[in-house]
Amino acid sequence: MLEGKSKLRESLGEIARKAGFSALGVTRADAAPKTAERLRQWLASGAHGDMIWMEETERRRASPVGLWPEVRSVISLGMSYAPGTDPFALADRPDRGRISVYAQGADYHDVVKKALKQVARWLAEEAGAGVKVFVDTAPVMEKPLAEAAGLGWQGKHTNLVSRTDGSWLFLGAIYTTLELDPDAPHAMRCGSCSACIAACPTDAFPAPFQLDARRCISYLTIEHKGPIPEEFREAMGNRIYGCDDCLAVCPWNRFADAARANRAFLPRAELAAPRLADLLALDDAAFRKVFAGSPIKRIGRGRMVRNAAIAAGNSGLPELAPMLERLKQDEDEVVAEAACWALARLNAG
Repeated sequence: MLEGKSKLRESLGEIARKAGFSALGVTRADAAPKTAERLRQWLASGAHGDMIWMEETERRRASPVGLWPEVRSVISLGMSYAPGTDPFALADRPDRGRISVYAQGADYHDVVKKALKQVARWLAEEAGAGVKVFVDTAPVMEKPLAEAAGLGWQGKHTNLVSRTDGSWLFLGAIYTTLELDPDAPHAMRCGSCSACIAACPTDAFPAPFQLDARRCISYLTIEHKGPIPEEFREAMGNRIYGCDDCLAVCPWNRFADAARANRAFLPRAELAAPRLADLLALDDAAFRKVFAGSPIKRIGRGRMVRNAAIAAGNSGLPELAPMLERLKQDEDEVVAEAACWALARLNAG
């Protein structure tokens, strides 16, 4: 029986590698018991901001069993998206918008879920097991589960850090009714380093291992629907979708090899260094065309143009003023407000 389990695990790893995953680990469904209380405290503090769905799914999110009572083991998988270029390369290009590394290629939801289904289908056929696959949008705490499965540890920036892939891993999970031998959880290896906390432009980490999403540029540019609070606008710089700063400065990234990254996440030319002028001119149809197949498409034209307007206000480029002038009359009130702020900032400069 032990030989059979060993062979199954070896084959599982090979199937996962062929599907495009660079990391795999197994944990018991009850292996992260502190997750529920930490989640409860975080939600009670209001640090999740507008992400009301996290409150609504708290019970199911707190434990794998809460989502699927029959689950016995969780297979945690990681897919590398390690960049081949410097994530800070556009920091001094005010005419360009900075898009988070993870969103410059294909939509990871589609890529990772397809690969998860491939692995899960094999497992169901090979072992006769019940399986369910999850990536990001489901009420699953992927990071604590990945830590429990030995893929890495949750760093002081609250994201998973891997000794082989740094901070550049997409996570997915396969819940199964199989009783699989678990891997050892990964030890925390941040040591005294606090580079990620120091790098945050908006001081979104009130303490190590704690994130206040309401101050996070990724949250503000992606999840937040209304006007971005003025106290954060200058710090946004030219970031128009997400922020990589806390990830990019992690010393463990020196072990991350871009050759291990799934090629689906190679940056598309139009997303690697988009011109703010082009983004400010987007209408709904153009937005859908440019961002088809990208995770960016879900925020819609309004939030993208809002973000681009703030970046324009920070740019110091007077040639963007005519576009902002037109956007002052935009039918989206949030866009119009951002354009007014940006134009006033440019004129004041």
